[in-house]
Amino acid sequence: MAKAVKLADIAEQLGVSTVTVSKALSGQKGVSEAMREKIKQLADELGYKQPSAVKKEKSVKSYNIGVLVSEKYLGEYASFYWKMYQSVATRAVQKECFTMLEVVSLEDEAEAKLPKIVLENKVDGLILIGRLNTAYLGTLQQSTRIPIVYLDFYDEHQMSDAVISNSYYGTYMLTNYLLEHGHERIAYVGTLLFTASITDRYFGYRKSMLEHGIDVPKEWIIPDRDMKCGVVGVDIHPDQMENMPTAFVCNSDLTASMVINQLEEQGYRVPEDFSVVGFDNYLFPGLCDVEITTYEVDIREMANKAIHVLLKKVSGERYKQGITIVEGRLVEKASVQQVVK
Repeated sequence: MAKAVKLADIAEQLGVSTVTVSKALSGQKGVSEAMREKIKQLADELGYKQPSAVKKEKSVKSYNIGVLVSEKYLGEYASFYWKMYQSVATRAVQKECFTMLEVVSLEDEAEAKLPKIVLENKVDGLILIGRLNTAYLGTLQQSTRIPIVYLDFYDEHQMSDAVISNSYYGTYMLTNYLLEHGHERIAYVGTLLFTASITDRYFGYRKSMLEHGIDVPKEWIIPDRDMKCGVVGVDIHPDQMENMPTAFVCNSDLTASMVINQLEEQGYRVPEDFSVVGFDNYLFPGLCDVEITTYEVDIREMANKAIHVLLKKVSGERYKQGITIVEGRLVEKASVQQVVK
Protein backbone atom coordinates (compact mmCIF):
# COMPACT_ATOMS: atom_id res chain seq x y z
CA MET A 1 0.00 0.00 0.00
CA ALA A 2 1.44 3.41 -1.03
CA LYS A 3 2.55 5.67 1.77
CA ALA A 4 0.41 8.77 2.26
CA VAL A 5 2.07 11.98 1.08
CA LYS A 6 2.58 14.55 3.83
CA LEU A 7 3.19 18.30 3.84
CA ALA A 8 6.74 17.63 5.01
CA ASP A 9 7.46 15.58 1.86
CA ILE A 10 6.48 18.49 -0.37
CA ALA A 11 8.35 21.01 1.78
CA GLU A 12 11.55 18.93 1.72
CA GLN A 13 11.60 18.61 -2.07
CA LEU A 14 11.07 22.35 -2.59
CA GLY A 15 13.27 23.50 0.26
CA VAL A 16 10.53 25.43 2.08
CA SER A 17 8.80 25.08 5.43
CA THR A 18 5.68 22.99 6.02
CA VAL A 19 3.92 26.23 7.06
CA THR A 20 4.57 27.66 3.60
CA VAL A 21 3.20 24.51 1.95
CA SER A 22 0.11 24.58 4.17
CA LYS A 23 -0.58 28.24 3.35
CA ALA A 24 -0.15 27.62 -0.38
CA LEU A 25 -2.53 24.67 -0.48
CA SER A 26 -5.17 26.31 1.70
CA GLY A 27 -5.18 29.60 -0.25
CA GLN A 28 -3.78 31.74 2.57
CA LYS A 29 -1.66 34.86 2.11
CA GLY A 30 2.10 35.01 2.69
CA VAL A 31 3.21 32.92 -0.31
CA SER A 32 4.25 34.25 -3.72
CA GLU A 33 2.13 33.17 -6.67
CA ALA A 34 5.12 31.50 -8.32
CA MET A 35 5.86 29.41 -5.23
CA ARG A 36 2.16 28.65 -4.73
CA GLU A 37 1.94 27.19 -8.24
CA LYS A 38 5.10 25.09 -7.71
CA ILE A 39 3.70 23.69 -4.47
CA LYS A 40 0.32 22.88 -6.02
CA GLN A 41 1.92 21.22 -9.05
CA LEU A 42 4.21 19.04 -6.92
CA ALA A 43 1.32 18.16 -4.59
CA ASP A 44 -0.70 16.96 -7.58
CA GLU A 45 2.23 14.96 -8.97
CA LEU A 46 2.83 13.24 -5.63
CA GLY A 47 -0.89 12.51 -5.16
CA TYR A 48 -1.26 14.59 -2.00
CA LYS A 49 -4.81 14.89 -0.64
CA GLN A 50 -5.85 17.37 2.00
CA PRO A 51 -7.34 15.82 5.16
CA SER A 52 -10.78 17.34 4.45
CA ALA A 53 -10.87 15.67 1.04
CA VAL A 54 -9.84 12.31 2.48
CA LYS A 55 -12.53 12.58 5.15
CA LYS A 56 -15.13 13.42 2.51
CA GLU A 57 -14.15 10.42 0.41
CA LYS A 58 -14.46 8.10 3.39
CA SER A 59 -17.86 9.50 4.35
CA VAL A 60 -19.43 9.00 0.93
CA LYS A 61 -20.59 5.40 0.85
CA SER A 62 -23.45 3.73 -0.95
CA TYR A 63 -25.88 1.62 1.05
CA ASN A 64 -28.66 -0.72 0.03
CA ILE A 65 -31.90 0.34 1.69
CA GLY A 66 -34.74 -2.15 1.94
CA VAL A 67 -38.32 -0.84 1.96
CA LEU A 68 -41.17 -2.98 3.28
CA VAL A 69 -44.86 -2.28 2.65
CA SER A 70 -47.74 -4.52 3.64
CA GLU A 71 -49.93 -5.85 0.84
CA LYS A 72 -53.00 -4.50 2.64
CA TYR A 73 -51.93 -0.93 1.91
CA LEU A 74 -51.55 -1.40 -1.82
CA GLY A 75 -55.13 -1.88 -2.94
CA GLU A 76 -56.50 -0.70 -6.26
CA TYR A 77 -56.90 2.90 -5.12
CA ALA A 78 -54.78 3.06 -1.97
CA SER A 79 -51.63 4.29 -3.71
CA PHE A 80 -50.65 6.88 -1.09
CA TYR A 81 -47.84 4.60 0.01
CA TRP A 82 -46.62 4.19 -3.57
CA LYS A 83 -46.11 7.95 -3.63
CA MET A 84 -44.33 7.78 -0.28
CA TYR A 85 -42.06 5.01 -1.56
CA GLN A 86 -41.21 7.11 -4.63
CA SER A 87 -40.15 9.96 -2.35
CA VAL A 88 -38.00 7.57 -0.31
CA ALA A 89 -36.37 6.16 -3.45
CA THR A 90 -35.72 9.66 -4.83
CA ARG A 91 -34.07 10.80 -1.62
CA ALA A 92 -32.00 7.61 -1.44
CA VAL A 93 -30.62 8.26 -4.93
CA GLN A 94 -29.70 11.80 -3.90
CA LYS A 95 -27.70 10.24 -1.06
CA GLU A 96 -26.05 7.79 -3.50
CA CYS A 97 -27.95 4.83 -2.08
CA PHE A 98 -30.15 2.17 -3.66
CA THR A 99 -33.61 1.01 -2.59
CA MET A 100 -35.14 -2.46 -2.81
CA LEU A 101 -38.90 -2.73 -2.33
CA GLU A 102 -40.54 -5.87 -0.95
CA VAL A 103 -44.29 -6.14 -0.53
CA VAL A 104 -45.17 -8.23 2.52
CA SER A 105 -48.08 -10.56 1.70
CA LEU A 106 -50.97 -10.94 4.12
CA GLU A 107 -49.91 -14.56 4.71
CA ASP A 108 -46.28 -13.69 5.49
CA GLU A 109 -47.39 -10.89 7.78
CA ALA A 110 -49.81 -13.16 9.65
CA GLU A 111 -47.14 -15.86 10.04
CA ALA A 112 -44.41 -13.32 10.87
CA LYS A 113 -42.13 -14.58 8.09
CA LEU A 114 -39.01 -12.52 7.58
CA PRO A 115 -38.70 -10.75 4.20
CA LYS A 116 -36.37 -12.21 1.59
CA ILE A 117 -34.22 -9.09 1.42
CA VAL A 118 -33.42 -9.64 5.10
CA LEU A 119 -32.96 -13.41 4.93
CA GLU A 120 -30.63 -13.04 1.95
CA ASN A 121 -28.65 -10.19 3.56
CA LYS A 122 -29.30 -7.86 0.64
CA VAL A 123 -29.77 -4.63 2.59
CA ASP A 124 -27.89 -2.49 5.10
CA GLY A 125 -31.00 -0.91 6.60
CA LEU A 126 -34.80 -1.06 6.47
CA ILE A 127 -37.60 1.47 6.16
CA LEU A 128 -41.08 0.13 6.92
CA ILE A 129 -43.86 2.18 5.32
CA GLY A 130 -47.20 1.74 7.07
CA ARG A 131 -47.80 -0.37 10.14
CA LEU A 132 -47.39 -4.14 10.04
CA ASN A 133 -48.87 -6.26 12.82
CA THR A 134 -47.23 -6.37 16.24
CA ALA A 135 -46.04 -9.98 15.97
CA TYR A 136 -44.34 -9.28 12.63
CA LEU A 137 -42.59 -6.18 14.00
CA GLY A 138 -41.47 -8.12 17.07
CA THR A 139 -40.02 -10.95 14.98
CA LEU A 140 -38.22 -8.50 12.72
CA GLN A 141 -36.66 -6.62 15.63
CA GLN A 142 -35.60 -9.80 17.45
CA SER A 143 -34.28 -11.69 14.41
CA THR A 144 -32.01 -9.10 12.84
CA ARG A 145 -29.60 -6.38 13.82
CA ILE A 146 -30.29 -4.42 10.66
CA PRO A 147 -31.08 -0.77 11.50
CA ILE A 148 -34.80 -0.04 11.08
CA VAL A 149 -36.87 3.14 10.74
CA TYR A 150 -40.68 3.19 10.70
CA LEU A 151 -42.34 5.61 8.30
CA ASP A 152 -45.90 6.92 8.78
CA PHE A 153 -46.42 4.87 11.94
CA TYR A 154 -44.82 4.06 15.27
CA ASP A 155 -44.87 1.02 17.52
CA GLU A 156 -46.47 1.81 20.87
CA HIS A 157 -45.23 -1.52 22.28
CA GLN A 158 -41.50 -0.87 21.99
CA MET A 159 -38.98 1.94 21.63
CA SER A 160 -38.29 2.54 17.96
CA ASP A 161 -37.18 5.21 15.52
CA ALA A 162 -40.10 6.51 13.50
CA VAL A 163 -41.10 9.41 11.26
CA ILE A 164 -44.78 10.37 11.30
CA SER A 165 -47.08 13.20 10.27
CA ASN A 166 -48.81 15.22 12.97
CA SER A 167 -52.03 13.20 12.94
CA TYR A 168 -53.24 14.51 16.28
CA TYR A 169 -52.85 18.19 15.48
CA GLY A 170 -54.03 17.71 11.90
CA THR A 171 -57.51 16.49 12.80
CA TYR A 172 -57.62 18.97 15.68
CA MET A 173 -57.19 21.73 13.09
CA LEU A 174 -59.75 20.19 10.73
CA THR A 175 -62.36 19.83 13.47
CA ASN A 176 -61.78 23.40 14.59
CA TYR A 177 -62.18 24.46 10.97
CA LEU A 178 -65.60 22.77 10.79
CA LEU A 179 -66.62 24.35 14.09
CA GLU A 180 -65.60 27.76 12.76
CA HIS A 181 -67.98 27.11 9.85
CA GLY A 182 -70.86 26.60 12.26
CA HIS A 183 -70.87 22.80 12.53
CA GLU A 184 -71.40 21.23 15.95
CA ARG A 185 -72.70 17.76 15.14
CA ILE A 186 -69.49 16.33 13.71
CA ALA A 187 -68.81 12.60 13.22
CA TYR A 188 -65.44 10.84 12.94
CA VAL A 189 -64.89 8.17 10.28
CA GLY A 190 -62.06 5.74 10.98
CA THR A 191 -61.58 2.31 12.54
CA LEU A 192 -60.08 2.95 15.96
CA LEU A 193 -56.95 0.96 16.88
CA PHE A 194 -56.42 -0.28 13.32
CA THR A 195 -53.35 1.94 13.21
CA ALA A 196 -51.85 4.39 15.67
CA SER A 197 -52.33 7.16 13.10
CA ILE A 198 -56.08 6.60 12.79
CA THR A 199 -56.39 6.54 16.57
CA ASP A 200 -54.25 9.66 17.01
CA ARG A 201 -56.44 11.45 14.48
CA TYR A 202 -59.50 10.44 16.48
CA PHE A 203 -58.00 11.95 19.64
CA GLY A 204 -57.26 15.20 17.79
CA TYR A 205 -60.92 15.32 16.79
CA ARG A 206 -62.05 14.55 20.35
CA LYS A 207 -59.79 17.26 21.82
CA SER A 208 -61.44 19.88 19.62
CA MET A 209 -64.94 18.64 20.47
CA LEU A 210 -64.11 18.54 24.18
CA GLU A 211 -62.77 22.08 24.15
CA HIS A 212 -66.05 23.25 22.63
CA GLY A 213 -68.15 21.35 25.16
CA ILE A 214 -69.66 18.96 22.62
CA ASP A 215 -70.51 15.39 23.65
CA VAL A 216 -69.80 12.68 21.07
CA PRO A 217 -72.36 9.84 20.90
CA LYS A 218 -71.17 6.39 19.83
CA GLU A 219 -73.05 6.59 16.54
CA TRP A 220 -70.76 9.45 15.49
CA ILE A 221 -67.72 7.13 15.56
CA ILE A 222 -67.96 5.27 12.27
CA PRO A 223 -65.55 2.46 11.22
CA ASP A 224 -64.09 2.54 7.72
CA ARG A 225 -62.13 -0.68 7.27
CA ASP A 226 -61.86 -4.36 8.14
CA MET A 227 -59.64 -4.92 11.19
CA LYS A 228 -58.07 -8.09 9.73
CA CYS A 229 -57.40 -7.38 6.06
CA GLY A 230 -57.59 -3.57 6.06
CA VAL A 231 -60.05 -3.32 3.15
CA VAL A 232 -61.54 0.18 3.20
CA GLY A 233 -65.30 0.64 2.99
CA VAL A 234 -67.96 2.77 4.70
CA ASP A 235 -71.62 2.26 5.52
CA ILE A 236 -73.19 5.61 6.34
CA HIS A 237 -76.91 6.36 6.57
CA PRO A 238 -77.39 9.75 8.25
CA ASP A 239 -81.19 9.52 8.19
CA GLN A 240 -81.01 6.43 10.42
CA MET A 241 -79.05 8.21 13.16
CA GLU A 242 -80.83 9.54 16.22
CA ASN A 243 -78.66 12.66 16.14
CA MET A 244 -77.75 13.25 12.51
CA PRO A 245 -74.33 14.91 12.04
CA THR A 246 -73.83 17.80 9.64
CA ALA A 247 -70.15 17.09 9.01
CA PHE A 248 -67.66 14.22 8.87
CA VAL A 249 -63.98 14.20 9.81
CA CYS A 250 -62.38 11.33 7.87
CA ASN A 251 -59.01 9.74 8.67
CA SER A 252 -57.94 9.80 5.00
CA ASP A 253 -58.93 11.33 1.68
CA LEU A 254 -59.77 7.86 0.38
CA THR A 255 -62.29 7.38 3.19
CA ALA A 256 -63.61 10.91 2.65
CA SER A 257 -64.21 10.16 -1.03
CA MET A 258 -66.19 7.05 -0.11
CA VAL A 259 -68.28 9.01 2.38
CA ILE A 260 -69.05 11.66 -0.24
CA ASN A 261 -69.94 9.09 -2.90
CA GLN A 262 -72.24 7.21 -0.54
CA LEU A 263 -73.98 10.40 0.55
CA GLU A 264 -74.52 11.39 -3.08
CA GLU A 265 -75.95 7.95 -3.87
CA GLN A 266 -78.54 8.61 -1.15
CA GLY A 267 -79.52 11.91 -2.73
CA TYR A 268 -77.49 14.23 -0.52
CA ARG A 269 -75.11 16.93 -1.74
CA VAL A 270 -71.65 17.85 -0.49
CA PRO A 271 -71.12 20.51 0.77
CA GLU A 272 -74.72 21.81 0.57
CA ASP A 273 -76.18 19.12 2.86
CA PHE A 274 -73.07 17.73 4.56
CA SER A 275 -69.49 18.94 4.92
CA VAL A 276 -66.65 16.42 4.70
CA VAL A 277 -62.91 16.75 5.40
CA GLY A 278 -60.11 14.25 4.79
CA PHE A 279 -56.44 13.71 5.60
CA ASP A 280 -53.29 13.30 3.42
CA ASN A 281 -54.11 15.58 0.45
CA TYR A 282 -53.71 12.59 -1.82
CA LEU A 283 -56.44 10.83 -3.75
CA PHE A 284 -56.39 8.56 -6.79
CA PRO A 285 -57.74 10.58 -9.77
CA GLY A 286 -61.40 10.08 -10.61
CA LEU A 287 -62.54 8.69 -7.26
CA CYS A 288 -64.54 11.75 -6.24
CA ASP A 289 -66.09 14.69 -8.07
CA VAL A 290 -65.78 17.00 -5.04
CA GLU A 291 -62.46 18.64 -4.16
CA ILE A 292 -61.87 17.59 -0.54
CA THR A 293 -60.70 20.00 2.16
CA THR A 294 -57.89 18.15 3.92
CA TYR A 295 -54.70 18.18 5.98
CA GLU A 296 -51.71 17.81 3.67
CA VAL A 297 -49.01 15.39 4.74
CA ASP A 298 -45.50 16.53 3.77
CA ILE A 299 -44.47 13.26 2.12
CA ARG A 300 -41.18 14.57 0.77
CA GLU A 301 -39.99 15.85 4.15
CA MET A 302 -41.06 12.63 5.86
CA ALA A 303 -39.05 10.62 3.33
CA ASN A 304 -36.06 12.93 3.79
CA LYS A 305 -36.18 12.50 7.57
CA ALA A 306 -36.50 8.72 7.32
CA ILE A 307 -33.47 8.44 5.03
CA HIS A 308 -31.49 10.83 7.25
CA VAL A 309 -32.15 8.83 10.42
CA LEU A 310 -31.52 5.46 8.75
CA LEU A 311 -28.18 6.53 7.24
CA LYS A 312 -27.09 7.82 10.64
CA LYS A 313 -27.96 4.45 12.18
CA VAL A 314 -26.29 2.43 9.41
CA SER A 315 -23.07 4.46 9.57
CA GLY A 316 -22.98 4.38 13.36
CA GLU A 317 -23.21 8.15 13.75
CA ARG A 318 -24.98 9.91 16.59
CA TYR A 319 -28.56 10.97 15.92
CA LYS A 320 -31.73 11.98 17.74
CA GLN A 321 -33.54 8.77 18.64
CA GLY A 322 -37.28 8.25 18.90
CA ILE A 323 -40.25 9.65 17.02
CA THR A 324 -39.84 12.52 14.56
CA ILE A 325 -43.05 14.44 13.85
CA VAL A 326 -43.34 16.28 10.53
CA GLU A 327 -45.85 19.11 10.35
CA GLY A 328 -48.35 19.44 7.52
CA ARG A 329 -50.89 22.11 6.60
CA LEU A 330 -54.63 22.56 6.20
CA VAL A 331 -55.70 22.82 2.56
CA GLU A 332 -59.07 24.44 1.87
CA LYS A 333 -60.96 23.09 -1.13
CA ALA A 334 -64.68 22.66 -1.87
CA SER A 335 -66.14 20.10 0.56
CA VAL A 336 -67.06 22.42 3.45
CA GLN A 337 -69.85 24.98 3.62
CA GLN A 338 -70.85 27.49 6.29
CA VAL A 339 -73.86 26.42 8.35
CA VAL A 340 -76.73 28.89 8.10
CA LYS A 341 -78.52 29.17 11.44
